[in-house]
Amino acid sequence: MLEIGCIGTATKIVDDSVSARTLGSSPLNVFATPAMVALMEQAAWTGVVGALEPGHGTVGSRLEVTHIAATPIGMTVTATAKLVEIDGRRLVFRVSAEDQIGLIGEGIHERYIVNEAKFLAKTNSKNQ
Repeated sequence: MLEIGCIGTATKIVDDSVSARTLGSSPLNVFATPAMVALMEQAAWTGVVGALEPGHGTVGSRLEVTHIAATPIGMTVTATAKLVEIDGRRLVFRVSAEDQIGLIGEGIHERYIVNEAKFLAKTNSKNQ
């Protein structure tokens, strides 16, 4: 059952594939902000996916984050998402990311519960 307080986590070892240099957000070889955002989104959906009805998932709709500190290649980053609000199909999470030194990012993330088949059908009809 979907309840306030559900928590999800996602972990990534920082390598070249998620560096700012590779993703094009900076020439520096550190954990990229877009990669941190993706890890936060992953933490949010994994925290609630088990509580959804079969055939349903979530999609991100809004994200407000601050990237506080740089993380070098080789460190592990863990993102955590805590469900803090449920408003019909709209879910709001408090998200954060930490490396072995401490907090590197935090913010608010909003997702919507969708019927996956209907969502994909609507998306696919735009491609025709």
